[in-house]
Amino acid sequence: MDGLDGMDSMDGHILSMLRARGGGDPRVAGVARALSLVGEHGALWLTVGLAGAALDGPRRVTWLRGTALTAGAHLVSMGVKRVVRRPRPAHVEPLVRTAGRHSFPSSHATSAATAAVAFGTLGAHFVPPLAAAMCLSRLVVGVHHPSDVLAGAALGALTARLGARWMRAGSKRPAGNQERA
Repeated sequence: MDGLDGMDSMDGHILSMLRARGGGDPRVAGVARALSLVGEHGALWLTVGLAGAALDGPRRVTWLRGTALTAGAHLVSMGVKRVVRRPRPAHVEPLVRTAGRHSFPSSHATSAATAAVAFGTLGAHFVPPLAAAMCLSRLVVGVHHPSDVLAGAALGALTARLGARWMRAGSKRPAGNQERA
């Protein structure tokens, strides 16, 4: 067995375990389904970013730039999916329908991680744990391999870190009052 076969085997085992345990509990499955729905095309995170922009006038541009980073990361992940074309897991029954048939990377995880880093730096401390739940939900509903979710989260976090300076440049607050990214 080569390294990729081993990774696929581990991916399959972890996914089967999480899908069986989480998907078997109606409360967990319900939350995972809801996260899947609100996370489609980054909708939850775009809403958070736009709400932040509406409610935090002095940092409106910063919130909008974080929202743009989140949308951009999501679009990049969709492009990567079209190139990689990894099929969704076939060995588990999914709990939700998906917008596409390709799995790598998880676009839900990409937008969630981007939002966690970008909006977390703006004081939206509820976003990182919600983003982590979003990532885990992709496994519970059985539509991604764990490596898809990890790759998506890495892509999202990297996008937010690379865009952090641009985001902060949009803030009107004096430098001493800004939270550091």
